[in-house]
Amino acid sequence: MSDHPTQMPQAARVRIPRAIWALGFVSLLMDVSSELIHSLLPVFMVTALGASALTVGLVEGAAEATALIVKVFSGAISDYLGKRKPLAVLGYGLGAISKPLFALATTTGLVLFARLIDRVGKGIRGAPRDALVADLAPPEIRGAAFGLRQSLDTVGAFLGPLLAMGLMLLWANNFAAVFWVAVIPAGMAVALLLFGVQEPERKPGAVRVNPIRRENLRRLSRAYWWVVGIGAVFTLARFSEAFLVLRANQGGLPLAFTPLVLIGMNIVYAFAAYPFGKLADGMRHSRLLAFGLLVLIAADLALAYSNHWGWVSAGVLLWGLHMGITQGLLATMVADTAPDDLRGTAFGFFNLLSGIAMLVASGLAGLLWDKMGAAMTFLGGIVFCVLALVLIAVSPVAAKKF
Repeated sequence: MSDHPTQMPQAARVRIPRAIWALGFVSLLMDVSSELIHSLLPVFMVTALGASALTVGLVEGAAEATALIVKVFSGAISDYLGKRKPLAVLGYGLGAISKPLFALATTTGLVLFARLIDRVGKGIRGAPRDALVADLAPPEIRGAAFGLRQSLDTVGAFLGPLLAMGLMLLWANNFAAVFWVAVIPAGMAVALLLFGVQEPERKPGAVRVNPIRRENLRRLSRAYWWVVGIGAVFTLARFSEAFLVLRANQGGLPLAFTPLVLIGMNIVYAFAAYPFGKLADGMRHSRLLAFGLLVLIAADLALAYSNHWGWVSAGVLLWGLHMGITQGLLATMVADTAPDDLRGTAFGFFNLLSGIAMLVASGLAGLLWDKMGAAMTFLGGIVFCVLALVLIAVSPVAAKKF
């Protein structure tokens, strides 16, 4: 199999459709809104509402579990309807509706209600949005399209906490006032999706597909399920970024500056996602994915070696680089190995299993941290990286460019 070197000039001549740019800015705006709140929410619950750490954990766990359950169904429904945008609008709309509830919250019960609405919205929009990107992007620039959307999404992930820090300083830690600001970018995201994105017309004579019928599920290829499996093991290797923050705090980083850990990681992630997405359009996907795993191993080694700020900074920046290399690439691989009319279902299964893997990975990471120390958490991540590399080597992904 060749690496298709002739694809790059052709891909360079094809422009990313405006609708994909719009979807990227929709993601950016909603991430600014969400991260503005989520970067402050645990502290708000503990200090302003008097919640325990256990309560914070239960709220977050219930919210994430809800999103996981919804993800697989929304993708299948978008395939059945033959439409992606209505479900994406519903999902982003629920996210926007949840934002005022955080500003009004005076009890943990209302925070939980708001988090559940927000996560249901995230679960509904994720798979249809990714399938819509695949529908809109010409195959020869699909990697660049996913990389661009991921890059803009990640810009929002570091602008949100930055804005939160600035507003808290400006308004003397007035949580409610800061949470109200989050309503503005959320509303802008929904408006941009409604008026700035036009879904491709359904092909004439296209038959409505019931994606959960056995004969249709069998159309999800062996190569697709290998991508799902590799993605799940990959996710086991990259547990929650909360452990990066904890490692930095071990090294003496003041609590007030802990958001800088995720801000730094996301800046690298944002700048890396598009170039590596574009690179994926002209080289073997398995090779690029393996490189991303090697970068993650380097990050884990740095973080395991020492909690000195220099080593932690190197680990955090390498972690962001590996995210930029791999996250858009995995989405591209899902799109390329799934039938056009089952893309929503394909992304739903992929997101569901990756989400479950993330919950398991974070639990294992926490157990290793408590029982054996911080270094063993990151060394454990290396074990899963090696397992993912083995799976790549023996899978159809290694024998074919998707």
